Amino acid sequence: QVQLVESGGGSVQTGGSLTLSCVSSIDINNNPSMAWFRQAPGKERRGVALINGDRATSIVDSVKDRFTISKDNAKNTLYLQMNSLKPEDTAMYYCAAGFQFSWSPAAYTYWGQGTQVTVSS
Repeated sequence: QVQLVESGGGSVQTGGSLTLSCVSSIDINNNPSMAWFRQAPGKERRGVALINGDRATSIVDSVKDRFTISKDNAKNTLYLQMNSLKPEDTAMYYCAAGFQFSWSPAAYTYWGQGTQVTVSS
């Protein structure tokens, strides 16, 4: 069974930085697409950043100048570097892995349990 385990969330003030990590229990090369999604209370889960097997990335416009997605295949780890955090970035952040480079949550087969990010003003 594939497991994705996120870490790195926490509480920061506006303007702060966090780096989220997602460790996969299997070779992430077996899942060509990986992504970070986030979900705020009462809102739907939305994609934040995608990366495919060729390391091509896509970042949602609202965070494009502040967030960076990357991966280390040797460590089977996905990262999300988040800078200049804003209160509106507050959400549960989820790592996902699958076979489609897509913004749709339905395109991803495996999910982590989530890590909470809280940004205070």
